[in-house]
Amino acid sequence: MPVSVPPRALSALVGLPLLLFALITWQVVADGPLVGVDERLSRALVHPDRFSELLADLGNVQVAVPVLVVALGYAAWHGRATGVDRWWLVPLAGAVAMVLVPALVAPLKEWTDRPGTPAVPPAVGYYPSGHTATAVVAYGAATLLLVPLLRSPAARRALVVLCAVLVLGTSYGLVRRGYHWPLDVVASWCLGVVLLAGVRPAVRRTPPGISRSTRRSSSGTPSSSSGPS
Repeated sequence: MPVSVPPRALSALVGLPLLLFALITWQVVADGPLVGVDERLSRALVHPDRFSELLADLGNVQVAVPVLVVALGYAAWHGRATGVDRWWLVPLAGAVAMVLVPALVAPLKEWTDRPGTPAVPPAVGYYPSGHTATAVVAYGAATLLLVPLLRSPAARRALVVLCAVLVLGTSYGLVRRGYHWPLDVVASWCLGVVLLAGVRPAVRRTPPGISRSTRRSSSGTPSSSSGPS
């Protein structure tokens, strides 16, 4: 059963990333001091190679979204098969979070109009990183959906670690290859965390494996096997 998240912790989970995202966006738009630090850091980190390109590809829609689709399908099947009330709510929340990624990132790219690094052809619209946001939400939502369905604590930890490796690998590849500035990636982490915070309450309110018949039995309503109460 998923662990309950206190309201204050959930507020901090949303508020702090939003605040950081607003700060980074302001610096990018205003060409503030953080942008200079970001550009110097990028020059120190960029070293295009095949490995970094492969890591960056983990954030491609064609790679990350199918992983989420499989998780959505399995969560929906499992919830319906076990008789969970509103079994559709959890996969719907995950799907909505994914749809919101391009809906939010595309206007932000157009508004901020940030140029790319020297490692890519001259162009604008690099902030925030769509590949990073896709990786965070796709792999993160898949993890949120699947972790409650795993019985073994070791399996749950392994899934969380795998999610972190995929997201960090994507982020490293994007910066190392020069596809994005570091701040582009950090801003998308913030955006992704906020979107995932919207998925978490749905997972908490609809715990997989708790069927309608189980709830009726636990509340004192007779079931076919318990006889009169």
